[in-house]
Amino acid sequence: MTSLQRLSHLWRRLDVTLQDLPLALLILSVSLVPSTHGYGTDFGGVADRPFDALGLLAAALQCLPLAVRRRWPALSLAVVACGFALDQLSGYHLVAGTALPIALLSAGAHLHRHRPTAVVVGSAAYVVLAIALTRVGAGEPLPSYLAFYATLAFAWGTGAWLRSTRAAEAERRRFVAEATRTAERTRIARELHDVVTHHVTAMVVQAEAARYLTAAPERLDETLTAVTDTGRRAITDMRHLLDVLDPGHSAPVPGSDEGLLSVVERTRRAGQPVEFTEEGAPAASRGSADLVAHRVVQESLTNALKYAHGSPTTVRVRHRPEEITVNVTTDRSGPSGLPAGGGGRGLAGLRERVEVLGGEFTAGPREGGGFGVDARIPARAPAGGRA
Repeated sequence: MTSLQRLSHLWRRLDVTLQDLPLALLILSVSLVPSTHGYGTDFGGVADRPFDALGLLAAALQCLPLAVRRRWPALSLAVVACGFALDQLSGYHLVAGTALPIALLSAGAHLHRHRPTAVVVGSAAYVVLAIALTRVGAGEPLPSYLAFYATLAFAWGTGAWLRSTRAAEAERRRFVAEATRTAERTRIARELHDVVTHHVTAMVVQAEAARYLTAAPERLDETLTAVTDTGRRAITDMRHLLDVLDPGHSAPVPGSDEGLLSVVERTRRAGQPVEFTEEGAPAASRGSADLVAHRVVQESLTNALKYAHGSPTTVRVRHRPEEITVNVTTDRSGPSGLPAGGGGRGLAGLRERVEVLGGEFTAGPREGGGFGVDARIPARAPAGGRA
């Protein structure tokens, strides 16, 4: 960090009163220079008056409150206005008069409560000051009074515009933060579903089958071993998922380190007959597309296990330079009579994943019975897309 950056950091850490104090002292210092007396704001035609102790008070009342213009904008504006009135009615015409539009701008930007009241009271005070100046001095034509009022109103309006701009930016940031949190919650839910459901479904199916294998110890042992292996894999993937959700961790996405054949074999061990065909080889340069294809196969086989257990299932994956196509079909519905696709969070998540990459996704019953899932996944995601 450079010296300028350190100074900027220290300045931002200062209280706003300390940040605003130099401006107040600067205007006060210029107002006290003898050569500037009589060259400030001359409003009302009051004859010039030599600078004296009362002039010092008028200068202090106009300048020093600027130090609290952001902390207490209403108080700052009221005191500055009183100092301005004293300055003009006494005929000092100090440079300190420039503090009034600054105080108005700050009040327009930082006053949070009773804003309409402040406008009404300020306008009424201006009318009173104009009448007083007309009686004490030579007065001003009505257009001059209106022009000066318009100048002060412009200062307030500029502050109000800055306030609305700041509020709009804060609302935009809040919206972006909320959208980011929502997207992150959706991502976490989707990853949990993809990683856990497949393993747990396989375990449930295998455990259910084990109840009927007590008369075949070898097959029972094989089934229980498969349940144990699936459970261990689920624990491993859960740990990987927790690492992925940690922003400071660079672990691979769960499932990205295993091939589709592993998913198919695990489904077969759970008792689902699966015919698997894979053409081509995944390209290392399109990891997002391959991961989505992996999720499509995994979720489709999970649904086949849940809703059509024991029904023949066919998985065909074709890798091309420009895209990956996935087709998963199950011949018929299972005992529950539900479609092999389920229709819940899983398929909705798959559709979102595929469409984010600019692909196409369809899932539904086949004309001849059964259920099918078809996905076309471009090898390169569109700009800004994420899986």
